[in-house]
Amino acid sequence: MRVVVTGVAGFIGSHLATRLLKEGHEVIGLDNLSAGLLEQVQPGAEFHEVDIRSREIYPLFHGADAVFHLAAKNCLADCLQDPVETAEINVVGTANVLEAAHRAGASKVVYADTSAEYEGILDFPSRVDRVAPLSVYGRSKRAGAMFCEAYQAFHGLRLTVLRYFNVYGPAQDWRRAIPPLMSAFAMRLLRGERPVIYGTGEKRRDFVYIDDVTTINVLALVDSRSDGRVLNVGSGTNYSVNEVFAAVEAQLGTGLTAIYQNDLPGEAGVTLANIEGARALGWEPRVALTEGVARSIAYIREAVIGEGRGVGRR
Repeated sequence: MRVVVTGVAGFIGSHLATRLLKEGHEVIGLDNLSAGLLEQVQPGAEFHEVDIRSREIYPLFHGADAVFHLAAKNCLADCLQDPVETAEINVVGTANVLEAAHRAGASKVVYADTSAEYEGILDFPSRVDRVAPLSVYGRSKRAGAMFCEAYQAFHGLRLTVLRYFNVYGPAQDWRRAIPPLMSAFAMRLLRGERPVIYGTGEKRRDFVYIDDVTTINVLALVDSRSDGRVLNVGSGTNYSVNEVFAAVEAQLGTGLTAIYQNDLPGEAGVTLANIEGARALGWEPRVALTEGVARSIAYIREAVIGEGRGVGRR
């Protein structure tokens, strides 16, 4: 198929493009490189540096069979600091991508949603039929999902919503001011530094490895049973931040302990996915946390730290 991937230079987008290319699909990748990295775009993809808010994207969708919409503003703190830009990207940008897909005659859109949709729901595991986003980010993604539903209802677009929990793995956004847990812990420990844990470390997260995420995306593309569905993409198991630190430290054996600092505002206390819907389609998370941590550490050691020469070796 001819497939458009927005956010192709990001963590999930770049891994997904790699998987799609390996399976013989033609990939048209879009990214404005505001957060993504050009070096992460696969050579086999047709890449366009463009903003999803621009109508310049319309001709790039010509002949597309399907669209994976991953581009978004997704840092909770950044979204809270600039809610107008958040709405422009996550709501208006999503509407623009949907319109581009509609005009191009693409038959399928896979929308990357978020477990932040469940921020106000305290019953676990989270079911897809109950949402209550609270943050600016969560509300913006809900609005984007509602535009997807409108295009499905009024234009007959085949839609699958994938509601991501805590996706992790190699090349995961390690350049952020506050990197994701796996990257932050591994980088500091490999440098002989004590990692920072915000709060008590007892927040619990449902972690799902990137390879399992690309698998559910490909399934959504090729399996018509996913049409019109919302699917949670998690592992169905959660771990505390302290447990994740212990898992990383156990593999590195540095003997270093964490530094505890004031909690970050706006983060959920618990995430835990009900994944019955995805399992009903034959999908199963297959990479256990221990193995995923090992792969993440190997990437950080080789591509980021790089023989002690510091960050930025890639």
